[in-house]
This record gives sequence, C-alpha cells and structure tokens, in this order.
Amino acid sequence: MENRVYHHTSPFTFRSGQMLPGFTLAYEMWGEMNADRSNVILLFHALSGSQHASGWNPAVPDTGIRWTEDLHHGWWTDFIGPGKALDTGKYCIICANFIGGCYGSTGPASQNPSTGNPWGSAFPHVSVSDIVRTQILLLDSLGVQTLHAAIGPSIGGLCALALSTQFPDRVRLIVQIASGCQTTVLNRLFLFEQILAIENDPNFNGGDFYGGAPPLYGLALARMVSHKSFVHLDEIENRARGEVKQPGEGLAWYRLRDNIESYMLHQGKKFVTRFDANTYLRICEAWSSFDPVKEGQALSWNELLAPVRKHNHHYLVFSIDSDFCFYPEEQSALVRHLREAEVNVMHITVHSLKGHDSFLLEPLLYTPHLAYALEAARPVPA
Repeated sequence: MENRVYHHTSPFTFRSGQMLPGFTLAYEMWGEMNADRSNVILLFHALSGSQHASGWNPAVPDTGIRWTEDLHHGWWTDFIGPGKALDTGKYCIICANFIGGCYGSTGPASQNPSTGNPWGSAFPHVSVSDIVRTQILLLDSLGVQTLHAAIGPSIGGLCALALSTQFPDRVRLIVQIASGCQTTVLNRLFLFEQILAIENDPNFNGGDFYGGAPPLYGLALARMVSHKSFVHLDEIENRARGEVKQPGEGLAWYRLRDNIESYMLHQGKKFVTRFDANTYLRICEAWSSFDPVKEGQALSWNELLAPVRKHNHHYLVFSIDSDFCFYPEEQSALVRHLREAEVNVMHITVHSLKGHDSFLLEPLLYTPHLAYALEAARPVPA
C-alpha cells in the first residue's frame, strides 16, 4: 500500500481562531480516478481509526512505535476492493488521517517549526468543520471538484454531514453509519469522563509530556470508558471468556476478580501502545462540541439543509439496533430533519448482536444497501 502525504504550505486557521503555519495530511487511495474525477469517494474514519482502510500496510512514516501490528490490516478491507461494497473497479476511494491525528497527519506530537519541539498543549483545538475543511483542501490538490460520495461511520458520519452542509456543491451522496446529527447529553458525559481520565493522569502535564513518561493510565482508562459503548455487553462477555486473568496488572490494592475486568484492562493497555493522548483529546472535543447548525453558520436545521436540498443530495443513513454509542434515536432525529427539509433519504436499520462495532465486523449487513446507493447516485451519461 502506498503511503501518500498532502502538504499544505499556507497558514490554516481553525474554528477556534488558532492557526498552524501549514499542515500535512496522511492518506491512502484505492482504485483509479476517472477522466473527470467524478468517481471519487471520500471515506472518514472513526475516533481512533486511521487512513489505512483497506489492504495491508506494515509501516507508515512519522508514526514511531504507534503503528502496531493491529493497524497493519485495513479497518474496512472487507468493504473496499473489486466487487465489494466500495467497488474499486468503479470508484476511487480516499481516506485521510484527521488533522490533529497521530498516524502521519500533523498533530500534537508533530514538531512545532518555531520551537523544534512537539506542539503538545500548543496544538490548536480541533472541530469537525476543521477536519472537513482540511480534507476539502486535499481534494482541491487532487483536482476533485464533486465527490461521488462521502461516507463516514461513527464520528466519521458527523464529518460526512458537515461536508454535505458546509460544502453542498462538493458531493452527491452522503452515507452515515451508526452516527448522529449532533452531540447528545449522554455522548458529552461519556466523552467528558474520558477527557478527565487523561487530564488527571499525573504524567499528562497539561499535554506537554513528550520526552517524559506518557499518561498511559489516563489514556487506558479513557479507552475502557469508550470500549463499553462500542461493543455490545453480550459481545464483551463472549470475548472475555477467552481472557486469562492476570491478578497483578500493576494495581496497588485491588485484584482483578473476573475475566470481564481482565478483558477491559487488556483493551486499555493495548490501546496506549498505538495512540496519542493529545490526539485522543482533540478528537473527543471535536465530537463533544459538534453542532452542525452552528458550525454551518445557520439559524435552524431548515436553513442549514436548504442548500443540501438545492443540490439534490441523497442520504443513506444506517442505524444499528444494538448500538450503545450512537443510539438509533440519533439517526432517527437526523432522518426527521432531512425529511422535514425535503432531502432525499433512505434509512436502514441493521439488526446485529455486536453493537456499534457492527460496521467494522459485518459487511454482509451493509454491502447490498451501500452498493445500491452508490450505483443509483452515478451520473446518467449524456
């Protein structure tokens, strides 16, 4: 797999008003662009995902020890390729690591050119619209004017929604999978717990921990908080049956009592080897603060979606009936807003026992609907 990097050499101003003198986005591409570049699909990853969505990639530059074996296999390999849902015989698929990321894109662990040290706490706050605007600049550099589709699972679905509403002339089809239309109170509580876990790790040092001991316990705890919403509780119990209890585990007083505790602690400890705590905070904040009406500079949902209706966007929205992260009610709320604004939308509920992570694990539940929607959105030859 070819590692690609987009270098933006001009200053970029974030929604917060903070600025970077330039940035890089690491991305990968599958399939070939057609002559007018109208067959491009932009795929947004989820919170802890990467640009490596398909195939095998054993090394990514500027990732240090974080590019662990768990990341070598693309997170959507079963969806991307010849004859698959995202058919590379028809479409060119692009996936980029978010700005603020830790897999080759400019992020808090990247070098600040004015100091020679990592950005750390000085790295800007990141919003969903910042993620989208940087990727629009990537598309500009590739000569892509109008996307065939923007697809996003989980927080990636928020990015797809923001692209549709803020750049309505740049896309035809939007696919949201297990996502929502704005951050709920429950989302914010879960995310705040994770932020506090990292902030209160004594090694966090306000975000300036590079060169010293990283906040491993805080990041592990944050991952454990999130993991229980990504995986259905019954599935956690099934997976934990194969875990071997390790009574020590570095705890001072408490001793692990069952395989569930051992499984969750294992997930947290495994995660800290592949992710950066400052990146985790930036993406959690982008998710927690997301309000598409405000970020789209509109006064109401109807005003926000008026350009979407004008450009005749089509939406495909997936719900997962066992999702504890983005509950099905959240997709229903988005569908209601779209229908009230007279935007074309198809809403599919996937019946799964695997919870939020179903979109990673069960391609057969999504492929027929994805393939149909992508084919229906293809322009009719003149």
